Amino acid sequence: MLGEEASTAEETGMAKWRIFLLVGAGVFLSTMDSSMVNVALPSIMRSFSAPLIQVQWVVLIYLLTITVSLLFWGVAADRLGIGTVYLLGIGVFGTGSLVCAVAPNLWLLISARLVEGVGAAMMMASGPVIIRDAFPRRELGKGLGMIGIATSAGLMSGPLVSGLLIDWFSWRMIFLVNLPISLVILAGGTYLFRISKVGNGARNKRQVDGRGALLWAVVVLSCILYAHFLPSFGWFFRVGGALWLGLATASFIWAERTRKSAILPLHLFGKSYYHIGLITAAVSFASLFVVLVLLPFYLDLVRGLPANLIGLVMMAVPLSLFVVSPTSGMLFDRLGGRILTTAGLAISFVALLSLATIDGASSLIAICGRLVLLGMGQSMFLAPNTASLLSRIGDDDAGVTAGLLATSRNLGMLFGAAFAGIVFAAWFSWFTGGAEVRHFVSGQSDQFVAALRATFLCAAAVSLAAVVISWQRER
Repeated sequence: MLGEEASTAEETGMAKWRIFLLVGAGVFLSTMDSSMVNVALPSIMRSFSAPLIQVQWVVLIYLLTITVSLLFWGVAADRLGIGTVYLLGIGVFGTGSLVCAVAPNLWLLISARLVEGVGAAMMMASGPVIIRDAFPRRELGKGLGMIGIATSAGLMSGPLVSGLLIDWFSWRMIFLVNLPISLVILAGGTYLFRISKVGNGARNKRQVDGRGALLWAVVVLSCILYAHFLPSFGWFFRVGGALWLGLATASFIWAERTRKSAILPLHLFGKSYYHIGLITAAVSFASLFVVLVLLPFYLDLVRGLPANLIGLVMMAVPLSLFVVSPTSGMLFDRLGGRILTTAGLAISFVALLSLATIDGASSLIAICGRLVLLGMGQSMFLAPNTASLLSRIGDDDAGVTAGLLATSRNLGMLFGAAFAGIVFAAWFSWFTGGAEVRHFVSGQSDQFVAALRATFLCAAAVSLAAVVISWQRER
């Protein structure tokens, strides 16, 4: 009898790690793909003889599609089954990759990237819920923390793999390499979901709210476009855009309150752990992207570093995520989310303050140390924050919650990039007496550093507010 129980426990333990490898491979695939494409943009531009303003849509359409459709696929995962949506996502992503690889013109490539984005959104909305179901509640933090390894590995390996494939073959190979990985995940997932209880069947019977999904897409798309074009808008369009965004959001909330099958779990937003988890996720990624957007310009314009060395310096962030994420996940299983998420945000706040002290002669090692600290804070926050939401909700709302978390992170990235552009440009203009960053000359290095430090201080103030908010979540 004891032998049978031990054997069953061992099989259960092996099953959860097989499921983890399945989801981790999908996370690795999607993050590696996004980081590879950024490196390939110059080659794509030369291949199609297209202007940069058109080529950048190869990246933008992917991010737009993911962010707009995440919530819909979260609801669909609850309705259709998380395993079904995940495997469909792998298939859609692989199909999009194949079309990208053979695209004869830029516009078909952009259209195929939209298809890839749909597949990636399906994986992102269902993957965390699969981990939630595969791991016991007492080990949920460990499972989600280990996903951080796959994310970091994809981010770190993408630029290197992309550079090698482009040098040896062509930019088309960065999409072809997705196909064998997709096929392996698809075959493995079909087998694992069939023999296990994870990922099978619908989790609730509510209908997908088509009108709510459309209004949500309008709200999110408005947020993205507003954030993207905000730095180039005048004050009239900034105010007008904000009013439109407020009107669209109010319309969506009103429509959701009058629907029985609302796309948003409005009953959960009254709980502090829920709305605080979503808000702090957005703020955390916004503060991170202020650094990721601006620091490469400092390393290039002020320090004069070559691109490969800039890449090595910036790799300090995903490297620390790779190391710390599993530990933070396991600590969640012991300490819970409130302490760890607040501590992670506090570490990020300290890192931003330290970055606000750099000057034109700061050593690269010292800068890397500050970036490692920032990455530690992010990884200390991310897995516990995700686990603190997914561990408290019922099965009916798991998919939509995973979709909302991913949407919050993506919107945080976009608004962080917009914040960096607007605030830095304003400080640079202040310190230089009206000059624009695009007209930077070497004699303005001191003013550039002053504007950078001021922007990092502004980001630190926002990060400090997130620390205070995070501490208010329910124990």
